[in-house]
Amino acid sequence: MKKCLGVILLIVLGGFLFAADQSRFEPLPVPMSNNAVASVKSRGSLLLYSMMGMGPKKTWDAISNSGYMLDSEADTGKWAEVRAVPGTVGRLAATAVGAREHIFLFGGYVVDAQGGETTLRDVNAYEPLTDRWFRAEDVPVAVGDSVGGLYRERYIYLVGGWSKTDAVRDVQVYDSEKNTWAQATPIPGTPVFGHAGSVVGDTIVYVDGAYKNPAGAQPKYVASDECWMGKIDHHDRLKIQWTKLPSHPGTARYRIAAGGSEKDQKIYFSGGTDNPYNYNGIGYNGVPAEPSPMTFALNVRTGKWETINEHTPQPSMDHRGLVVLPEGLLLVGGMEKGQQVTSRVALVPKTAKAK
Repeated sequence: MKKCLGVILLIVLGGFLFAADQSRFEPLPVPMSNNAVASVKSRGSLLLYSMMGMGPKKTWDAISNSGYMLDSEADTGKWAEVRAVPGTVGRLAATAVGAREHIFLFGGYVVDAQGGETTLRDVNAYEPLTDRWFRAEDVPVAVGDSVGGLYRERYIYLVGGWSKTDAVRDVQVYDSEKNTWAQATPIPGTPVFGHAGSVVGDTIVYVDGAYKNPAGAQPKYVASDECWMGKIDHHDRLKIQWTKLPSHPGTARYRIAAGGSEKDQKIYFSGGTDNPYNYNGIGYNGVPAEPSPMTFALNVRTGKWETINEHTPQPSMDHRGLVVLPEGLLLVGGMEKGQQVTSRVALVPKTAKAK
């Protein structure tokens, strides 16, 4: 009997511990999709941020300019609202990168009541210590749905993206110390938007995205299956040697959550969809988009793809970044099955399951 009670207690205790681990990060205060997600070290703490995005209605007036912060090393796991991003309206498809104890927010687009979209050149920098925003130098070429990454804790690369009427090949480099811009070697492949990737060490990686249908027929945009790796020249940060990578695990996808880890020397990818869509989650082909359950990574040391989980629970799409933590990959908000905008904050394991 005592042995039986001991087993029961262990099971109950294990359940509590599992629940505690699952609830370490609380959901966002409100459901939010297409929110720009990034992290930054400030006074020894790793701070996580979710900026702007779109609420559950998925209409032009559901686009928000709100911001939320969570101290990953605090015990509460709660998100706190921070000063809203400057501007009279929110925007979608912005790129957020943490550098020099600031969060830098680049570009994106605004949507009007008639559904018209305008790509912006805006750059806003947020200072956690004072809860203040300031305007930085505009992006030379306005972009949304671009890939961003940090090099040498100073230079922020914006790779490709949508600009007003089409996707562009530009690789724009922001010097966060001098508040200046320069143009680097452009991408050699098909110009895309809604692609995913990051920078680890001197390596830039981006995958997939969407581009105009070359047939000129419906759907207007189709998914790209191109994967590229760029090596930044150690002596000239504006010179990049691009190499085409083999296809990653799974199908070509759009708006995958992606983030890099210098410690792991890997760039991680999770979710997204094989059906490019407008901001409401309905594909350009008229079919509702659904998220992929695939989570994978590129090992920068070996240049090889690694499958982490082909069946990630509660997959999501419509992401603008993920944060890599020691215990896993943090996905903040997004769209789940049925194009449902969620407030869920998911911690996805970053190692493959033992078979």
